[in-house]
Amino acid sequence: MAKARRLGVKLLMSVIRIATLIYVGLTLLLFFTQARYIYQPDVGRDITSTPRDASLAYEDVWLDVAPGVRLHGWFLPHPAARGAVLFFHGNAGSIAGRLGWLRLFHDLGYATFIIDYRGFGRSSGKPDEQGTYADASAAWRYLTATRGIAAQDVVIVGESLGGAVAAELAARVSPRALVLQSTFTSIPDLAADIYPWLPVRWLSRFDYDTASRLAQVAAPVLVAHSPDDDLIPFRHGQTLYARANEPKRFIELAGGHNEGFLFARPEWTLALDEFLRGAERH
Repeated sequence: MAKARRLGVKLLMSVIRIATLIYVGLTLLLFFTQARYIYQPDVGRDITSTPRDASLAYEDVWLDVAPGVRLHGWFLPHPAARGAVLFFHGNAGSIAGRLGWLRLFHDLGYATFIIDYRGFGRSSGKPDEQGTYADASAAWRYLTATRGIAAQDVVIVGESLGGAVAAELAARVSPRALVLQSTFTSIPDLAADIYPWLPVRWLSRFDYDTASRLAQVAAPVLVAHSPDDDLIPFRHGQTLYARANEPKRFIELAGGHNEGFLFARPEWTLALDEFLRGAERH
């Protein structure tokens, strides 16, 4: 009996050691590879669409941001522009996969400037958090300084990761409005939702603290999120809306993270248009 107990204890200790090694291994793997989960520029590398494919006129724009970092973007003029949209896309793919957004803004009467972050699309360099903020600043300077568009005529829009970039920029400048779609409150918050069994808040080397930045934004804010979002839980959108200052509006979308876009349904587009018209008068 005693021998059987000793064997049982040894077996239990072996299982605990193996489980501990696996847990530590997963923790270290996540720590060193987390950038791969946040930035996925290789998704859709084979997509070569341009606004011309959506019957939209555009100009190629190149911005030299730092040594070895040259950003590529598109500026889409509008013959009777109500303003200009500065758009920041999510963590995967490039501007070539965002034609639906470009068509939306054109149909709403806005000129649009959209860029690929460093390392994405045709932009050179390697992405990192501070780098994406610098890229956003460069895009803002292009619109307001190079093209001479007044700050109060610029609407900053971001989807998913781009929402965090958009909120950080909007907290530092004075745009007409800020629009966030399917955006998280912060990277540590999102990581804790995805990996609740790992100490991700301690491990995270990225912040992208959208909620904190949003509280500093003085412009009108629109938050759009879907209860069906399979990547960023709906409560992130609810929290962002709660943190935003007035005037603000919330649009409840439908569908998964890669389906619930503001341009997907006429009623969502109408709600966005109503918000933007209100922001013009703000």
